[in-house]
Amino acid sequence: MKTQSPTLKIIAENVKAYRLAKDISQEKLAELADVHRNYIGHVERAERNMTIDSIERIAKALGVTIIALLTPPNQK
Repeated sequence: MKTQSPTLKIIAENVKAYRLAKDISQEKLAELADVHRNYIGHVERAERNMTIDSIERIAKALGVTIIALLTPPNQK
């Protein structure tokens, strides 16, 4: 099994936390970010190596900055 990047884990935790705080489903977030619905699940499980473009689209869909997705939860 491949070791998960610490950065991907941070993004995964943040995407899920912001999505749940907005009370939207993974499918709705995917629609808002214009990505495939399965992609959000992969992101939230830190299974995807994301592009900057994808991070930006998800951040915009969540109404947060890219920096917010990259900041460890304990440093907010």
